[in-house]
Parts: sequence; C-alpha cells; structure tokens
Amino acid sequence: MAGMDTRGITVVGSDEGGASGMTTNTMSPAQSRAARALLDWSPADLAAKVGLSEDVVTGFESGGIELASGQVEALRSALMQAGAVFAEDGSNGVRLGTRGGDEGTRLGALTTENDR
Repeated sequence: MAGMDTRGITVVGSDEGGASGMTTNTMSPAQSRAARALLDWSPADLAAKVGLSEDVVTGFESGGIELASGQVEALRSALMQAGAVFAEDGSNGVRLGTRGGDEGTRLGALTTENDR
C-alpha cells in the first residue's frame, strides 16, 4: 500500500506484505541509527551512499515511513560495507567489525624496505 506523506515522499509498504516479520536480511530503524552512529555518518552521508534522499533515511529511522525491502537492503549493505555488523541472533544488535581490505603494515613490522 503506497501513499504520500506530508513531505511529498511516497510511503511504500513492505514487498512481503503486512504479515511478514523481520528476517536476517532486514534492518530495523534503530539498527540503522546505531550503525550510522558507530560509523560517525549523518543521515545525508548514508543517503548519498545509496542514492536516496536524506528525508527518506530520516523518515525510515524515525519510523515515519516504511521502505521497500530493496531500499532497506541497500541501506544495510552500505552500512555493512563500511564495517557495521548486524546481529544474527534475532536481536537488534549492531557493532563495528573489520572494514576489510588491507590494514597496512604494523608498526613492529615496519622496515626501511617497506616504509614507502
């Protein structure tokens, strides 16, 4: 079910229907806010990463609008790529994990050969 909110943003219901619950591939508004805080991102930062407006991110995180599952997954994916790790135990937990990639050379292993 879709409609317009007071800001002119289309409010879209879940792709799965009203009776669906959260699955391991979804993210709650609270998890989104927490992950952004851990990454020190503003709503505008997250919105820019996925091509959505800041109003959509703040609307989702405040519970004011319900996004299609693909949009939620895009937000979640951007947060995960930056290092957010979402709990898989059904809780609303989120933490920072490794960001992947090369961590560089540790100080103890630094030599004149690899210090470039």
